[in-house]
Amino acid sequence: FHIGRGMYYGSFMFKETWNIGVIHLFLVMATAFVGYVLPWGQMSFWGATVITNLLSAAPYIGTSLVQWIWGGFSVDNATLTRFFTFHFILPFIIAGASMLHLLFLHQTGSSNPTGLNSNPDKVPFHTYFSYKDALGFIILLA
Repeated sequence: FHIGRGMYYGSFMFKETWNIGVIHLFLVMATAFVGYVLPWGQMSFWGATVITNLLSAAPYIGTSLVQWIWGGFSVDNATLTRFFTFHFILPFIIAGASMLHLLFLHQTGSSNPTGLNSNPDKVPFHTYFSYKDALGFIILLA
């Protein structure tokens, strides 16, 4: 919903905020993936093939990425140790990306697609809640 709203209202025009959000999405997906693989201690050949194909498609560094992520040419203990490390460290990186996302959001402000002033629609805080709380207290006593 968050990404769909951003695309609908043109929030992608705030490039820094949008790019950090996309990086944030990929980090969350990577954390979930390595967390899913760890308890099984193995990965399907289909999953390994998909990851290998995605990484090898990167120009110039694809082959090196494939060899680095698998710790060689096979899925073994080196791979699982590396995935455990990623699964531990990525939540901290996600927290940092969240802070950066909010930092950039506060620099640009969020999009107000209608451009309307929302202040007239707001109910005064003190009066409304004071009456509501007093009424609730009276009902509680009755």
